[in-house]
Amino acid sequence: MDIWTVMNIIGLLSFAVVGSFKAIREGLDLFGITVLGTMTALGGGITRDLLVNNIPNALKTTTDITFALFGVVLAIVLYQIFKGEFKNKYFILIPDAIGLAAFTTTGALIAYSSDVSFFGIIILATLTGIGGGIISDILLGKIPTVLKDDFYASCSIIGAIAFYLSIQIGINVGSSAFICSVVVLTIRIFAIIYEWKLPRFN
Repeated sequence: MDIWTVMNIIGLLSFAVVGSFKAIREGLDLFGITVLGTMTALGGGITRDLLVNNIPNALKTTTDITFALFGVVLAIVLYQIFKGEFKNKYFILIPDAIGLAAFTTTGALIAYSSDVSFFGIIILATLTGIGGGIISDILLGKIPTVLKDDFYASCSIIGAIAFYLSIQIGINVGSSAFICSVVVLTIRIFAIIYEWKLPRFN
């Protein structure tokens, strides 16, 4: 199993859980939970694949949707077990950080294999990381969180730059992908703990 497959599975499960948790918190029914969970898991990757002129992987195989649906079921089970902890912000933010790291890495890997520019790697990696979350917020009728009050997309951008620089200094692709995921996850965890935010101008 290659690094892309591993990161993709981690991202699918993590974001499906996050999207499902959002839906449960908003009081959606089982169908709504399933839609929001799967779209959070699949949205970024589908958008990325379309931009590099590929048929989305989610439409070519049953694997992506299967893992996304498994993530939805997992979220429902976890909610039933840990319902008392559900209002704790870390209950959603930690799996979301894991998903962000995993999907930023898959985006960087796809971008690298598609022979795009430095900026192309940053854009595709970031879009893969944040795309599903943006779609889920829009479905819930909210301004996407990534656009207004969180140090989130910045983590993907920094991770993508770390991936590119690692490749440029001769580190192999697998190790560069690992560096990318660690950078994104570490920065995002620090951002959550210390409540980092970008400047706002009112």
